[in-house]
Amino acid sequence: AALALDNGLARTPPMGWLHWERFLCGTDCTADPRRCISEQLFMEMADRMVADGWRDAGYEFICIDDCWMAPTRDKHGRLQADPKRFPGGIRNLADYVHSKGLKLGIYSDVGNKTCAGFPGSYDHYDLDAQTFASWGVDLLKFDGCNSDSLELLAEGYRRMSLALNKTGRSIVYSCEWPFYLRPVQQPNYTEIKHYCNHWRNFYDVYDSWSSIKSILDWTALHQDTIVDIAGPGGWNDPDMAMIGNFGLSWDQSVTQMAMWAIMAAPLFMSNDLRHISPEAKCLLQNKEVIAINQDPLGKQGYQLAKDKNFQLWERPLSGRAYAVAVLNQQEIGGPQKFTFSLTFLGNGLACNPACSVQQVLPASRDWGVYSWISSLSVEVNPTGTVLFKV
Repeated sequence: AALALDNGLARTPPMGWLHWERFLCGTDCTADPRRCISEQLFMEMADRMVADGWRDAGYEFICIDDCWMAPTRDKHGRLQADPKRFPGGIRNLADYVHSKGLKLGIYSDVGNKTCAGFPGSYDHYDLDAQTFASWGVDLLKFDGCNSDSLELLAEGYRRMSLALNKTGRSIVYSCEWPFYLRPVQQPNYTEIKHYCNHWRNFYDVYDSWSSIKSILDWTALHQDTIVDIAGPGGWNDPDMAMIGNFGLSWDQSVTQMAMWAIMAAPLFMSNDLRHISPEAKCLLQNKEVIAINQDPLGKQGYQLAKDKNFQLWERPLSGRAYAVAVLNQQEIGGPQKFTFSLTFLGNGLACNPACSVQQVLPASRDWGVYSWISSLSVEVNPTGTVLFKV
């Protein structure tokens, strides 16, 4: 594995809440104050994170995405928050978030402008890093729009990493570097992990099953080049959890939660914590799934086998355990049965000479003890997943 970014952070995949997808670039606080990108939105989410048990479940970051800025930098060349939507400024918001026992994330871009057209960090990397540190920011999501060349893109990601470290403040560094490289060249993940704490490889997630499915398909197709690089300090980021929104069925929500745990994914929700169903909350706060996602061994899972509409995935865990997921991608008909031999798991070692099998999702259930030569037969709903710990 590559040397991870030398900031001692993200020893397990970061967890938190991010405004993008659910709230996009809403800037009209007069017409729609409850959905506007403003300090009020982030303060209300911070309140909910504490009151409703999210912080205690492990979700610690409240992250601002694009559209927080004023249209221009200030007279000293520094980034500034939109004064109408963030009247207290980012430092005040950070203090509020910190007072709740949470951490604040912010967004900028490697190019001249952000994806939404606000001022980018090109040619201001050191100044912007110092500004973020002075505000008390704990995470930077650094996008890759509007960079003039791949050379400038790479230089910008490297320079911002060094600039953040130079501030002396612990700031998790979230990159989109490989996503912008991939159409032209194969990313050097050893280098990317040297500079970034987690990185996006694929398109933005949408609130739809087709989006979740495409991310899983892409990950399986490219697992030989991305799985081994993941580990403490640096993670592949398949993007946000859509659970608690509008586009996923219950089984599809279970699939995203299970598979994001298998993939050792950063777990950033994008939903409205002020209006979330008890079922979605229970799923997102499931302690057994979060324990798999946050397993200290830090190995990313991978697809073991594919049979028609079924996929079998595994993830090595600490204590010689494995997380095992059976995913049914069929979108027609009813539940289907899938049978597999336990000798498949862990190169034959996971269940040798015997193992206990605990179902984690869609509901917790003890399956008992099995021998090495046993088979498991599991019924899985269309677009659903059954997650085990072996």
